[in-house]
Amino acid sequence: MAVPIYQTTSYQFQDAAHADRLFALDEIGHIYTRVSNPTQDAFETRLAALEGGAAALLLSSGQAATAYSILNLAGTGDNIVSSTDLYGGTWALFAASLKHFGVEVRFVDPADPENFRRATDATRRRWPNGLSTTSTRDSRSPTSASRCRPGCCTIILSASSSKSR
Repeated sequence: MAVPIYQTTSYQFQDAAHADRLFALDEIGHIYTRVSNPTQDAFETRLAALEGGAAALLLSSGQAATAYSILNLAGTGDNIVSSTDLYGGTWALFAASLKHFGVEVRFVDPADPENFRRATDATRRRWPNGLSTTSTRDSRSPTSASRCRPGCCTIILSASSSKSR
């Protein structure tokens, strides 16, 4: 079944009280198309069902997805261990921008998965970067994942682009 594309920026409310409940997040509904819209909602619902997830979130770019992933899982005082094989925008986010949020990023060469373990102490997240956007090296190996002690950290794999040099 094809879902129509809703090309709108705003939605009509039943009355002021209805709008108040929506903006207070007391009631689920669409309030502004940059926040949610029926087309996006239908796709997210189908994607979550397809993947067996509780929910899905569509974002406009891989960079937005990267930022959301890290900022929702790590906060001030936390650190992540990341592969050095990163797209330039991700490198800038990890090396500079996350410092403003108090998140430390430790960069390691993914050629040796043991590097992730050595850089991990109270680390909350690892970012091996999947099929790297800057190299043909595949750091998604089970060895990388097995280096994380149970309950120690979350491993995030990004495969938003698999272009190679």
